[in-house]
Amino acid sequence: MFKNEIETSIKINSKADKIWQELINFDEYKNWNPSIIDASGELGENRTLKIVVKIDEKTMIFKPTILKCEENKELRWLGKFIFSGIFDGEHYFLIKENSDGTSTFIQGEKFCGILIPFFGKMISNTKKGFEAMNEKLKNRVERV
Repeated sequence: MFKNEIETSIKINSKADKIWQELINFDEYKNWNPSIIDASGELGENRTLKIVVKIDEKTMIFKPTILKCEENKELRWLGKFIFSGIFDGEHYFLIKENSDGTSTFIQGEKFCGILIPFFGKMISNTKKGFEAMNEKLKNRVERV
């Protein structure tokens, strides 16, 4: 089984609860998020979301299952291409409060499956998309 992982992080001048509220406000994604351009579904472990991502000017739709949903701390889901083992992605968002009143927002994905070797460029561009989303989230949360 082939594996790959990407992780990004950004420091945000905000408490975790404000970041969390923006992160779970799926209705607003279309107005600011360059990577996940649409999301819908009810939050809760074992629930299914509908996620529309834009990578390399291509749009893809995933219906991942939420693995973990801990308010103000973590949202994690698992998406699969066709069925498990082909191209799976465990996407995660972590929010860690710092002692100085800021928070660190971490976004990453663990990929595994037999098609991983064929998607190196897409995975690299996914990381760029995460970084762009992180910046937009930071700007949105920190705006006055």
